[in-house]
Amino acid sequence: MWNKTYLDDVVERHRVKNREALSALADALCSSVGSLTNPNRISNVLRNVQNTQIDPETVSNYIGYLEEAFLFEGAKRYNIKGNKYFESIKKYYSVDVGLRNAKLNFRQQEITHIMENVIYNELRMRGFAVDVGVVETREMRNGKSEYVQYEIDFIASNGTHKYYIQSAFSLDSEEKRQQELRSLLKVDDSFQKIVITGSDIAAYTDAKGIRFMGLFQFLLSGI
Repeated sequence: MWNKTYLDDVVERHRVKNREALSALADALCSSVGSLTNPNRISNVLRNVQNTQIDPETVSNYIGYLEEAFLFEGAKRYNIKGNKYFESIKKYYSVDVGLRNAKLNFRQQEITHIMENVIYNELRMRGFAVDVGVVETREMRNGKSEYVQYEIDFIASNGTHKYYIQSAFSLDSEEKRQQELRSLLKVDDSFQKIVITGSDIAAYTDAKGIRFMGLFQFLLSGI
């Protein structure tokens, strides 16, 4: 049904010659929601894993077709301290998680990635522009000063409002908690920082000003 209803429309609209490659690309995007990628990387994955030959330029074109069909959206990667975008790499999310699951025949139910996709879709539905954040900082490692990058799942902006958001299905240990907070604490501006967990918790703000809330609380009441 997925192929008949959605792929056939894309193939017909854009006169796609390699329907099998388009379907394989859709599978790859469904499998990697929330993962940083680019056309070169996807081309390599399709060649090595699915034995599908498709060059990076065609991958880029096909992704554009799938986005135009409102099946996927790409979130750009933004360097917070450098105030610039990384143009060559994005995270892709399925516009409808149910369709994503159906395309994969309900395999690959990675709850952490699905939760991240749900949060992204909810932010977009509420009118936010959403980017993927990265914070670069210098740290001493093995006696050397090195640049280190820390990821922030989402930067959600709507006019003058901006939020830094981490999706953390579980904070079951202090180590995991610190791992999720580390990147947020590297951002030195005054915009709200939020951690959304998979647990059903009442929203609260810790001593460092970071707000915690459960996924259901976020979906029902917002940020």
